[in-house]
Amino acid sequence: MDFQLSIGALLMTLLSHMTSALEVPLDPKVLEGLPQPPTITLQSPKDYIFDPRENIVIHCEAKGKPHPSFSWTRNGTHFDVEKDSKVLMKPGSGTLVIDISGEKAEAYEGTYQCTAHNDHGTAVSNNIVIRQSRSPLWSKERIEAITVQLGISLVLQCRPPAGLPPPVIFWMDNNFQKLPLDKRVSQALNGDLYFSNVLAEDTRNDYICYARFPHTQTIQQKQPISVTVQEIDTMNETVAALYNVTTFSANPAREQGPGFLTPLGATSTKMVLRGETLQLECIAEGLPTPDMSWQKDGGELPTSRVSFLNYKKTLKISDVGEADAGDYTCTATNRLGTADHVIKVTVKAAPFWISAPRNLILAPNETGILTCRVSGDPKPEIRWFVNGILLENAPEDHTRKVDDDTVILSNVQSGSSAVYQCNASNEFGYLIANAFVNVLAEPPRVLTPPNQVYRVITNSPSLLDCATFGSPIPTITWFKDGKISIKSGDPYVIHENGTLEINVAQSQNSGKYTCIATNNLGIKENHVFLEVKEPTRILKQPEYKVVQRGMSAVFECKVKHDPSLVPTMTWLKNNGELPDDERFEVDTDSLVIKDVMDEDEGTYTCIMNTSLDQDSASAMLTVVEKPDPATDLELTDQTERSVQLTWIPGDEHNSPTQKFLIQYEDLLHQPSVWVNMTEVPGTSTTAHLNLSPFIYYSFRVLAKNQVGYSQPSQASRQYRTNPAAPDDNPSDVHGEGTEPGNLVISWRSLTGFQSNGPGLEYKVLWRQKDVDQEWSSTTVANVTQVVVTGTPIFVPYEIKVQSLNDYGSGPEAEVIIGYSGEDLPTSAPDDVLVLVHNSTLAEVHWEPVSAHSIRGKLKGYKVYYRRERGLHKTEEEADQESQDQVLTFSGNSTEGSLPGLQPYSLYNLFIRVLNSKGEGPPSPDKQFETPEGVPGPPSFLNVLNPSLDSLTLEWGPPLNNNGRLIGYTLKYQPVNNTVEMGPVKMMEFPVNETTVTLDNLNSSVLYKFDLSAKTIKGAGANTTREASTVMETTVPSRHVDIATQGWFIGLMCAIALLILVLLIVCFIKRNKGGKYPVKEKEEAHQDPEIQPMKEDDGTFGEYSDTEDHKPLKGSRTPSNGTVRRDESDDSLVDYGEGGDGQFNEDGSFIGQYSGKKEKDTHEGNESSEAPSPVNAMNSFV
Repeated sequence: MDFQLSIGALLMTLLSHMTSALEVPLDPKVLEGLPQPPTITLQSPKDYIFDPRENIVIHCEAKGKPHPSFSWTRNGTHFDVEKDSKVLMKPGSGTLVIDISGEKAEAYEGTYQCTAHNDHGTAVSNNIVIRQSRSPLWSKERIEAITVQLGISLVLQCRPPAGLPPPVIFWMDNNFQKLPLDKRVSQALNGDLYFSNVLAEDTRNDYICYARFPHTQTIQQKQPISVTVQEIDTMNETVAALYNVTTFSANPAREQGPGFLTPLGATSTKMVLRGETLQLECIAEGLPTPDMSWQKDGGELPTSRVSFLNYKKTLKISDVGEADAGDYTCTATNRLGTADHVIKVTVKAAPFWISAPRNLILAPNETGILTCRVSGDPKPEIRWFVNGILLENAPEDHTRKVDDDTVILSNVQSGSSAVYQCNASNEFGYLIANAFVNVLAEPPRVLTPPNQVYRVITNSPSLLDCATFGSPIPTITWFKDGKISIKSGDPYVIHENGTLEINVAQSQNSGKYTCIATNNLGIKENHVFLEVKEPTRILKQPEYKVVQRGMSAVFECKVKHDPSLVPTMTWLKNNGELPDDERFEVDTDSLVIKDVMDEDEGTYTCIMNTSLDQDSASAMLTVVEKPDPATDLELTDQTERSVQLTWIPGDEHNSPTQKFLIQYEDLLHQPSVWVNMTEVPGTSTTAHLNLSPFIYYSFRVLAKNQVGYSQPSQASRQYRTNPAAPDDNPSDVHGEGTEPGNLVISWRSLTGFQSNGPGLEYKVLWRQKDVDQEWSSTTVANVTQVVVTGTPIFVPYEIKVQSLNDYGSGPEAEVIIGYSGEDLPTSAPDDVLVLVHNSTLAEVHWEPVSAHSIRGKLKGYKVYYRRERGLHKTEEEADQESQDQVLTFSGNSTEGSLPGLQPYSLYNLFIRVLNSKGEGPPSPDKQFETPEGVPGPPSFLNVLNPSLDSLTLEWGPPLNNNGRLIGYTLKYQPVNNTVEMGPVKMMEFPVNETTVTLDNLNSSVLYKFDLSAKTIKGAGANTTREASTVMETTVPSRHVDIATQGWFIGLMCAIALLILVLLIVCFIKRNKGGKYPVKEKEEAHQDPEIQPMKEDDGTFGEYSDTEDHKPLKGSRTPSNGTVRRDESDDSLVDYGEGGDGQFNEDGSFIGQYSGKKEKDTHEGNESSEAPSPVNAMNSFV
């Protein structure tokens, strides 16, 4: 126990310090020059059954550096290939080709093993068992004919000869037709034929079992088996003869409960190997034929791996595992009972890998571990080999320790490369695995291509490869943008193989990445680049479309993608390509389907692909159309006044039928005219129709859906109803006189549909209302009115119109009140009275006329009134232009208002009564006067002779004085701007004054003038004008010129004063000859070389005598280009040679000068005028 603990502790220590296994790279450039022990790459299966008609080929291929050599063993001893001329080993390979033509193939049966060897180790193949396929003949036997009772079970045995591999069994007859199999008759797994019960038709003499041997493709046949099923009648005759029985049961065969033909007994066992297929079989007997079912005790059947065969007589479980062990119960059931059989299943296992040993590449002084972890039942035995030699028999190596399934190699040295074999076996099989240990010393190499660019989509993982090779295994370090060291952790993961993973790539992860591979023999780096792109997204998805056939369907698919990626739009229909049809137009972001047809229905998907990602969206297209017409119209349940109509709806074309419209045609009265009759819901296919007599009906149906109405169906057969008396009387009956002394009775006649029979007539009845007299009547046909003459003026009549035909009269007619003809009224209103309310409104009253004098229907009263003249002395003559005004007051009115009267006027008025025939005589004239009112506005207001401070107003009297004028009122005020008004002044004038001159006005000011006239009732409306004291031919705008404003004038004065002050200062400074900055610099710098002047601070720059006399930046000059010389002898001009002086921005003089002060003898183009104030100002700015 202590030894085991020490070994375990040692193993854990080694594991903690062990270098990870280094995979051999597949890159040929890396493999060149690297030594490598052999590795088996191809070998034949462990069990090899060959056809004796063909050569035996045993495969064995291996790789290594240097290329390995091959040798073979047969049955555990060396097989000398070169000594057997029939055996050939392929060049550069270990594959054997054995020519067995003309030889006994049995001589080459046996167990073969291939060995591949080079300077660095030896690898071995599996043990390959070579066997010859066999198809032996059936042994001769005599088969007795079988006689069986009807309803009894039967088993026909096949028992084919043992072959290699086992044969395939099937049953046929003499005509090579397979025998039919069903729930009653079935073939077992061993090939026997089972009958759960026999029937009379099972009698035949050619039940033949065939065995087909796959490798040789031969079929062996067993002798035919004859079966006779004994009928029950034969048995009855035998029993009757023996027992003198004359009455028998009617059953042809005796029923029996279920039992099992195989397996026998209540229980049985079955062993299966892990990973193989388990087949459990239960075949039952019984009459009727039993049904089979399966269940596992204490568990459920593995649904994904279970299947039932042979009418549930066979339970098949694929890929068996340990969990499939247990008790399985098969149950046979018929109506007489049940039977159970339990099969106890055990699962064993040949050895299988948990983890096979892997190749190791180790650097000198490193430690490595080979593990060989297997499982099986029973537990496999593990044996280790090195270079094909059992480890116990190999030379002792102190660096190597073995612990059951583990080999530990410590401090390996150069030259200790080898190939280790792990052999695990139990009674059910074995496993062999080769794993080499290659001891190498190699500096790092980066296998990933340099400067590789990886492109990924935002929020997706990114894997940056850094495949390396080296021994010892290089350590991988990553850097971003050559600066930032990357450690494993969010958001980065560095895998064991050196790959850098970014779990969720973002735009900031873009950049240059450097991986550095390092071991104790060197260092190597590689650069890769990551570009993180924006994802492709469909912004506007296609939408579900319902389109009428023949119209266009448009699916939009607007996409956003990374600008650097080139997108490709693809449209699919039902996950397939779009039809090759010019009706389908694909644009950059849409699909248009023109002239849509029914076959265009489906799901349309837009897929936007880039080189990195894609997005897709789908929408359905439903094609709709008006419904197809209904068919098969049928009339049922026929009565005198009703019928049932049924039909079969047409195709709805994807739009549910909302309703059905039933129409009829009256072939007798209105042929070819279809009339809407009734509607029923779209879910109904019948309609109960109420009918009228004496109609030759024909019906049709129209279906309506969301698109519209279908075409009409074919008309139904004709259905005629019998005549009858009318059900209705004429409608819209009226009685009204058209002239004095008559009464016109009119109505709307019945339609042919309403006549109910032939001989339609109308009986017209009338009598004067409230008078004791009999009904007068007349009977007419084919007319819609009757004229009654000799009637009193406008009296009421009772009227009736009744329909009748050859089959009787209609219902009793309703009484209608009508009136005979009207005449003009005969009297006029009395006691007309006018009440004047004010100067524009009066009210008139009258007594109504008597009812009998109206002689018609009273419509109202008409009031005629007219302005005769004005009451002012200037208007004593009649108003010739005045016209009659008429107001109508409806009904039995006795008063009314007269609006809109003119003040201070004389009016004349009379009234007439009005009926439908016309107007009656006028009432006596009535005159009335209106009082004075306020006058209208003055007829004009003109502005004359405007000057700087005065203007004259002239006006005219109102067009309508509306009374006696007593004077005028004038109001005026200045307008300061568009919203503010100055103080108001008011003046009164007598009526005879129409002009006034206003003095002492402000100059250049706009005034508003309002003038109104007055009577004793007050002032009237204003006449308004606006005018300015500025002389203008037009009325000035309310927007005042800024030059006229006081604030602006004051501002300008202040500016002028400031300019004057500055000018005075300028002259004073020039006359005093004060020191200018030039003078100061002369005194400060006695050196003849004067310092350069900078433009920004006033110091002097370089100059020369030939320099142009240009004004400096910011200086001003007069318009003639000269500066006037002052009379002072101290003028600065004396300092200059050129005579033209200029002022700098600060007022200092700038120009060419010399050290000698001289008077300039020449002044050109001097101005005799005083300096301009503006120029003076400019010199200081």
